[in-house]
Amino acid sequence: MLYTIKLKNNKDFVRLYGKGAFVSGGLCTVYYRKNGKKTNRIGISTGKKIGNAVLRSRARRVIRQAYRETEKDFPIGYDIVVSARAGSTSCKSYHIARFFMSRVIPAMKNPDKQKRQIKK
Repeated sequence: MLYTIKLKNNKDFVRLYGKGAFVSGGLCTVYYRKNGKKTNRIGISTGKKIGNAVLRSRARRVIRQAYRETEKDFPIGYDIVVSARAGSTSCKSYHIARFFMSRVIPAMKNPDKQKRQIKK
């Protein structure tokens, strides 16, 4: 990953869940927010509802590969958390890459068109 470092701290995940914008699809939900840096930071979240450890690891691998394929198209300077859903365990990376290209990247590039849900 050229322009990306890993997002590891729990407080960063919680901040994105609470204050970040999101795009939801059948395979995953992507939360994002500007971070004011010259790199992107990405974190991948897989819950126990997805399945056992083997399936959760596969979902993370598929999401990571889809991000690598589309990394050059993502705008720079964002924190990104991809939360996997149950369908992501049986799909290929190009399905998630197509979701990134068609819905996530346009929403990140045009923040005015994206409706943000504000949690109280």
